[in-house]
Amino acid sequence: MKVLLTTLNAKYIHTNLAIRILYEMNEGYEGLDWKEFVIKEDRQKVAKACAAYDVVAFSCYIWNISQTLETARLIKEIKPGIRILLGGPEVSYDWKDVISLPYVDYIIEGEGETPFKEFLEFYPDESRVSNLIYKTAEGIQKNKHAPMFDLKQFEHSMPYRFDDPAKLADKVLYIETSRGCPYKCEFCLASLDNKVRYLPNASIKATLLHMMQHGKVIKFLDRTFNIKKDFTIDIFKFILEHHRPENVFQFEITADILHPDIIQFIHDHVPAGLFRFEIGIQTVNQKANLEVSRKQNFEKTKSIIRQLDYKVEMHLDLIVGLALDYWDDIRYSIEEVFRLFAPEMQLGFLKFLKGTPMRDKTDQHGFVFDPLPPYQIIQSNYLSKEELAKIVQLEHALEIYWNGKKCINTLKYVTAHYSIFDFLLGLGIYFGEVSDYHRYSLNDIFRIITAYAQRHYPDDAILKELIAIDYYLHFKVKPQALFLGEIEAVEKQQLIRKHSLSPKYRYVVLPLNFSYANFSQKGLIEKQKDHVIIQYNGSSRAQIVRTGFTGPA
Repeated sequence: MKVLLTTLNAKYIHTNLAIRILYEMNEGYEGLDWKEFVIKEDRQKVAKACAAYDVVAFSCYIWNISQTLETARLIKEIKPGIRILLGGPEVSYDWKDVISLPYVDYIIEGEGETPFKEFLEFYPDESRVSNLIYKTAEGIQKNKHAPMFDLKQFEHSMPYRFDDPAKLADKVLYIETSRGCPYKCEFCLASLDNKVRYLPNASIKATLLHMMQHGKVIKFLDRTFNIKKDFTIDIFKFILEHHRPENVFQFEITADILHPDIIQFIHDHVPAGLFRFEIGIQTVNQKANLEVSRKQNFEKTKSIIRQLDYKVEMHLDLIVGLALDYWDDIRYSIEEVFRLFAPEMQLGFLKFLKGTPMRDKTDQHGFVFDPLPPYQIIQSNYLSKEELAKIVQLEHALEIYWNGKKCINTLKYVTAHYSIFDFLLGLGIYFGEVSDYHRYSLNDIFRIITAYAQRHYPDDAILKELIAIDYYLHFKVKPQALFLGEIEAVEKQQLIRKHSLSPKYRYVVLPLNFSYANFSQKGLIEKQKDHVIIQYNGSSRAQIVRTGFTGPA
């Protein structure tokens, strides 16, 4: 029997750990293959490739379930006798509608290691396969659950050994050191497994070493990597002993329980830029946190972030739509979290994942959500449909101007002098009025924010000057002169000679009404006549090489 383990990844750079693990556990089975596709690939071609097998086993998630089911349908059209097996979190809960589809034959519920091995061993005797859901003449059958998989069986595991090492550097590589989560956040599937189990240390380090030697970006899948202090520091030490300069490591942590010894270890030993921490703040509203069984000390979280952000790149997450989170609460959360100036601030919208306790509280909170993946909130007792739509527009502006690194100086200034929530909300709405959120040029980005600032902040010359600085800093070669003109040519050449700047590069010299040095170093606005000299070398992003005081404002 020819069996294919496969999935549709969201992007080409992603990798799927699950199918690698299942392949490794059953590599001795003759006829077993594995292959990854991407959701944007032509599904007819994907279906044709899959149809060469007798059984196709898909790994299913919220981001690929719709495309997976469509691919399964096409495979059945090409080869009606083929068997389609689905597994993964998106089909492990509320699976009745999926198994009822004519082009789905089997579903494995929950962890797949034991059931998939039994499927290969006992097929076509479905009755002997644990966790298997399937159709018979009598109706839908569900077999008994297998005992919880013993992770000690991974003692000699290294699932990336089947990849071409030369291709790993272009991929995001995922590793798990544990399964389960100690917390019970009701919007998260991890809350259903409160028993945290660790993989064998030897396996973790063998896999990690291989990933460091051949890969670049390595992401840990653990829901809270820092639960065990000694384990966390041990893995950090292993990384520091073996990493290459191009490696980057991302961990999901809970900041307010980060042990002081871990903090001190980072201060003393971890080089800047090596680690990224993803921190799920979700909301600053304590009532909303408690309503979904979360505990969080935001003041402590904020303190930890500020202690470590000079060493660790922070990615902060918020969720819009939680129970008891009204408009003003969301506004407050966004403004408080934005002030931390993390390189990425992710604004997500509550999703009602299959199996989560949130789905049982729709009547209580008036939740209405899309019945199709990703099951995103539409409205509730706390946010109207119109309010949610506005925050979606704010999120577009956040992604383009902050996470997209287009207007960092500008938005830091706005945060200090205005409401960043109001600014991004207005900018997002205006952007949607004059352009498409998904089709725009770099010049469009700056043209739109300049016009928005002129319309709503007409008397703020410094705001417009900072937008211009962000524009000119965004290029490798000197761009078209827009938004703010340079000083006179004679004065420009005098300044270039005065500062002994190399004539082989090109420069832009912008006149300012404030001290850029004070703003960039201290976040302070001191009004005075000033200038910045921006240098272009043609190979890397422009940089400010000089600022200078030229007289009182």
